[in-house]
Amino acid sequence: MEEEGPIQNLWQEVRDLTLGTSTQINHLSTPPTPLQFLRDYVSPNKPCLISNAVNHWPATTLWQSTHYLTNTLSSSTVSLHLTPTGRADALSPNPISPSSLCFASAEVKHLPFPDALTRVLESEMGCVGYLQQQNDCFRSEYGALSKDCDSDFAWASEAFGCLPEAVNLWIGNELSETSFHKDHYENIYAVVSGEKHFLLLPPTDVHRMYIREYPAAEYHYSQDTGKFSLELEEPVRNVLWCSVNPYPSPELKEKEMTKFPLYFNGPRPFEVTVKAGEILYLPSMWFHHVKQSPDSRGLTIAVNYWYDMRFDIKYAYFNFLQSLPHSMLCDPASSGKLGLESQHNSSICNSEDESSMGDVTASANDNLVHHPDTAEK
Repeated sequence: MEEEGPIQNLWQEVRDLTLGTSTQINHLSTPPTPLQFLRDYVSPNKPCLISNAVNHWPATTLWQSTHYLTNTLSSSTVSLHLTPTGRADALSPNPISPSSLCFASAEVKHLPFPDALTRVLESEMGCVGYLQQQNDCFRSEYGALSKDCDSDFAWASEAFGCLPEAVNLWIGNELSETSFHKDHYENIYAVVSGEKHFLLLPPTDVHRMYIREYPAAEYHYSQDTGKFSLELEEPVRNVLWCSVNPYPSPELKEKEMTKFPLYFNGPRPFEVTVKAGEILYLPSMWFHHVKQSPDSRGLTIAVNYWYDMRFDIKYAYFNFLQSLPHSMLCDPASSGKLGLESQHNSSICNSEDESSMGDVTASANDNLVHHPDTAEK
């Protein structure tokens, strides 16, 4: 039996000691007290699902009416993100060198909310609209709706010792998908309509994300042709992003598993479905991938609250961990010879080059400090 290295042992020990060995997270039937939340979840950096925390929100009933949304926001201009596949902030073939990859961002159009919502509802493969601006958009672009939700969660604010830094609204459909990434925020994520499906990995699993540098690019949509083009940014800007797609197509699955063995052969991710009326506490620095199922209208609606994380000893430990060379995972004997090998310059177990696009979607941008103008999500 092949000897496991110290980092692989860490993945399992974290689950044995703190997170649990199943793929499920704790489900609380009522909101926790501030002390319980701080002691049992925030301090150990552990996610949980919470029910019966937003039942009193007017949004839970009012937002089931599309007419109410369009009427309330009739004079609001919002930011609509457009992509050909529903995958914004994701890896795509490099337009200059298609055998390699780039980090592709959505085109953002500013439209009256009723028009933007129509674009979301009429989305299809080839042109997918997603209202995902972030940047505290719920209290700015969607301010007319803010009275329908609480401004914060008192038990969370007391535990974190602060009020939310940003509150964001998300409106999409089943085509919208968010690739693996992490946030430098404590995240309280409330689903109002539809469902969100999360895959979660703790910060200790950073090496399994295959984070590498990719040149940044942006989609541009032509009204005349109804097609997208993808253009690299100038001057060139590289983005640290993850290469793993947890849901490869059947014809690419074997190839993806060979390229990313640490992900596919390691402990299974935690799987969480957040239903309408439920809240996910997503701790800072956790990697998460998100898909969604819409309601009967074809919409998934959520509001999330970003609280500042504490840049404490746990953050220092994480930075140390991600600085360790990938060679430690392939050669346990190398654990006594820690060099200064950069994570994004190292190869992983001599896996093949990442130049083929396949069905890959993106993940964790190490420099993505959602302040707050980046990804979900």
